Parts: sequence; structure tokens; C-alpha cells
Amino acid sequence: MYTILDLYDLEHTLAADYLRGFTYPWEALKGIKDMILALGPTLGEDYEERSEHVWVHKTAKVFPTAYLGAPCIIGPETEVRHCAFIRGSALVGANCVVGNSVELKNVILFDHVQTPHYNYVGDSILGYYSHMGAGSITSNVKSDKKLVVVHNGTECLETGIKKFGAMLGDYVEVGCNAVCNPGTVIGRHSNVYPTSCVRGVVPEHSIWKNNGEIVHKEER
Repeated sequence: MYTILDLYDLEHTLAADYLRGFTYPWEALKGIKDMILALGPTLGEDYEERSEHVWVHKTAKVFPTAYLGAPCIIGPETEVRHCAFIRGSALVGANCVVGNSVELKNVILFDHVQTPHYNYVGDSILGYYSHMGAGSITSNVKSDKKLVVVHNGTECLETGIKKFGAMLGDYVEVGCNAVCNPGTVIGRHSNVYPTSCVRGVVPEHSIWKNNGEIVHKEER
């Protein structure tokens, strides 16, 4: 429930070939910068290199006050709105929204991802059509600065990395002002209640409630 193929449809990202080289999504975090640097020059004439190692599709809309740090790729029909801060090492797919005062750092956003209002997304991968409500963030470093461990019930997966935010599967909905703690993995089509503090693995087709209770979505 937490491998790359469990979480993501790779048809919806330019990082597909790169991600296929790993089993778990967090294994891909260390190489995002190098992947973007290698991918950028191959994108073709539909992309403009607006500054060194910053590639923006001609149909993307980048507001004047947004900051695009290198390296990054901004996909077709994507909006990067006022005061967005892309610190670098960000691959943003097609038809995405990077909203007001949103900060991105070392991330892959699949196509149709929305981070529209006051979000921090760092050292994370957000799947196709995933959405982060206003004020929701990924917390990417533990308070004790130890290496991140992914907890799935009684199972513990050592990641060997210090910075690891959240892996959101396709069609995940994160409610307003929720915090995804380091090592959070949320399966496809799952929801997180607003103001929640999430950690560990949330199975696909589930709901994480405010008290940490996880319930399976009923079929409709």
C-alpha cells in the first residue's frame, strides 16, 4: 500500500521514468534536483528557459510576484500565483495550481495537483489530482532531527533520510490546516479531516479523522 506503483499512476508526470527506478517513493527524494537538471534540456520548444535551469511551459501562467528558484519545471496550463515561493528542485506538472504564498521545495507534483492557499510542501511527492486545503502543510523534519521512519501499524520502515514530508497518492484530499508529519504516506482516494495531525500510513479509500481514527470509505 505504499510503493510507488501502489500510490501513483505514472502516466501523469514527467518524472515517470525516474520514479520507475525505485520501489518506495521516498527513495526518489534525494535525486529530484539531478533529475530536473537532466530533464529540463530535453523538454523541447514548448518550454522556455526563463532563467538558468528554470523551464516554464508557454501555456503556464506565472504571476509577476512569484519566485521560481532553480532548478524547476512548470508544466502546461499550470498557474503559479502571487507570492508563491518555489525554492528549487520542484517538478510541477500540467494543470496544477501553486497558490498565494505557497512554498515548494524538493518536490514532485503530478498533473492536476492543487496547493492553492498558504501551503508548505517540502521533500514530498503529490499524486495525480491530489489537493491540499488552505493552510495544510507537510512537516519534513522531526523535532529530534532523527532519521524518518514510516510506521504502518506495528511495521516500521527505516528510510535512512532526515528530510521526508509526505507521500500523497492519487486523488488524496487533505483538509484545511492539517499537518502531515514526517513520514506520512496516504493511499489513493483517501481523505484527511481539517485540522488533523497525520502520521504513518493511511490506507487507500480511507478517512483520517481528527482523533487519529481511520475508517474505510463506504462504497456508494
